[in-house]
Amino acid sequence: MQLLTKELREKFPKLRETDEKNPEDIPVIAKFFAPWNSWTWYPTEGEPVLDENKKEIDYHFFGFVRGLENELGYFSLKELESVKGPFGLRIERDLYFLCLLPELYSYSIPITISHSSHLLSCDYLYILTMVH
Repeated sequence: MQLLTKELREKFPKLRETDEKNPEDIPVIAKFFAPWNSWTWYPTEGEPVLDENKKEIDYHFFGFVRGLENELGYFSLKELESVKGPFGLRIERDLYFLCLLPELYSYSIPITISHSSHLLSCDYLYILTMVH
């Protein structure tokens, strides 16, 4: 499965482009998940990583990650594509994930927030997430 299509690439704001926005106004563009455990990635920003010849070598995301911890942070397409689960399972993209904010529910959960080189401190943040 192709995790990042051309159509999805065009929807992502560049990294740090939504820094000044209210979190409730930031759309979640996609949902990536590991079908053998509870890890889920909800990217909200993304942009290609280029080498010195301007050739794309990776794609970096920023978004909400549910794993061992619930946190906002960076992850890359190469990282997602390199994960191998039992029986050869790979990270998948939810093809039917819709990111319409009125359909999302917010709830308060403890998270760690790391964005760029600084750590934002807060005890709780309202995270928009789908219930299912």
